[in-house]
Amino acid sequence: MAKKDKKSGKLKQKLTDKYRLVVLNENTFEERFSLKLSRLNVFVLGGVFSILLVAATTVLIAFTPIKEYIPGYSSTALKKKAAKLTFEADSLKIKLAVLENYTKALKPVLTGEIEPESIDSIQTEVRQRLIDESKLNATKEDSLFREKVETETRFSIQNNAESSVKIVFFAPLNGNISQDFDATSKHFAVDITAKTGDPIKATADGTVIFSGWTTETGYVIILKHAKEYISVYKHNGNLLKEQGDFVKSGEVIATVGSTGELTTGPHLHFELWNGGYTVNPTNFIDFK
Repeated sequence: MAKKDKKSGKLKQKLTDKYRLVVLNENTFEERFSLKLSRLNVFVLGGVFSILLVAATTVLIAFTPIKEYIPGYSSTALKKKAAKLTFEADSLKIKLAVLENYTKALKPVLTGEIEPESIDSIQTEVRQRLIDESKLNATKEDSLFREKVETETRFSIQNNAESSVKIVFFAPLNGNISQDFDATSKHFAVDITAKTGDPIKATADGTVIFSGWTTETGYVIILKHAKEYISVYKHNGNLLKEQGDFVKSGEVIATVGSTGELTTGPHLHFELWNGGYTVNPTNFIDFK
């Protein structure tokens, strides 16, 4: 036990023994700098300096651009470029898939597997499946209304209607109005709910000036009428008329659908314009 105490005492003595570090002028032996040290002080100072050095190095690597020069770290510009290339690659994949589908659809026609006559028959068959023919037949009320309209003094656009002629608007679709005309919220139309496939009719005699597809409103058809009136039909499920066709009042021009990104279900988005300004369709048409 005495030997252990003696050894520990010697170790403590060695750690606490004072030493003097002196810096002398080699020529004159003049003392320039002196410092009292012990082994314990040297160990403590060395440890603190090492910890500070490691912490400073870590901060420099983690929060400064220096880390870009260390193997394994990628630069910010490289990450942005990689993300951009990834998005472009995804876009190219989508375009390639669309092109492949288009090519597959054209291949039977180009190779002669499908004749033009059979294509027309297929389109006619598909159109007949989409539309319930029983709904396209004019009802007794529709026939009486058309007879009344035809007996009135009015002329079609093709005959250049006179300014004194008044337009009688036909309800394009009978149903409940889910959203009314509201100019303050920029909803320049009335939304009429109906079942998918129900026929949509021309509100008056006119010429089709647009018949096609848009991303937001799906299948759209636009008619130009006399007296600078224009009627717009959006979110259709199927279009039955093409641009340039002349239609009569009450003639079926499309079917109810829910196409486009801005739709919440099967309905007709109906707009009525006059002289470049929107008007409330309920002021001219009774949809019930």
